[in-house]
Amino acid sequence: MIAPNPLTNPSDFSSPRVVLASLNWRYAVKKYDTARTIDEATWDVLEQALLLAPSGIGLQPWKFFVIDDPELRARLREASYGQPQITDASKLVVFASRVGYSEADADRFIARVAEVRNQPLEALAGLKAAAMSVVARSEADRDVWAARQAYIALGTFLSAAAVLGVDATPMEGLDPARYDEILGLPEKGYRTLAVAAAGYRSSEDKYGTLAKVRFARDTVIEHV
Repeated sequence: MIAPNPLTNPSDFSSPRVVLASLNWRYAVKKYDTARTIDEATWDVLEQALLLAPSGIGLQPWKFFVIDDPELRARLREASYGQPQITDASKLVVFASRVGYSEADADRFIARVAEVRNQPLEALAGLKAAAMSVVARSEADRDVWAARQAYIALGTFLSAAAVLGVDATPMEGLDPARYDEILGLPEKGYRTLAVAAAGYRSSEDKYGTLAKVRFARDTVIEHV
């Protein structure tokens, strides 16, 4: 039997051990328990974690597509080399980044800042200038930048899931162009980068009991 997340006592969450315990517990699940689903309250927190993910200048050049339609997920599985997590996990999120980030995108962000913080647009001239520094890059550079931001959101999602005791599998083993076609992303101005399946591990997943393999701390962390 695969052990559950050890942080089951509410008092545990007041301790710094929550971080290491959760990250040691998580792994990229290969086989999900199709009988278990993520409850609405927990999933709401995970969607909010996506909203709270950090990004350069706070510009959020991304969109997250939660695929609920079983038929659509079956088509995406075909575009993912048949990997079962795509259809078997409780939830599936496609992480997409903005293509050709433009001044209109920057203006949309500035308008949102003004709305949330109750500030006049003229008071945000410095922030607009910072956003425009991204727009001034070549289109290729903007697209690479946007993709990097989306991966930050993916990492945030995985960490939040682990803290909640929810399994999640980051996956790049897919055909991005086919995903884009199936989801109609080019017309929306986005492109597929990766997906994350989320749910609960099956007791039959042999990878759940394997020791986590990482390079020694002193070989990857250097104090200078």
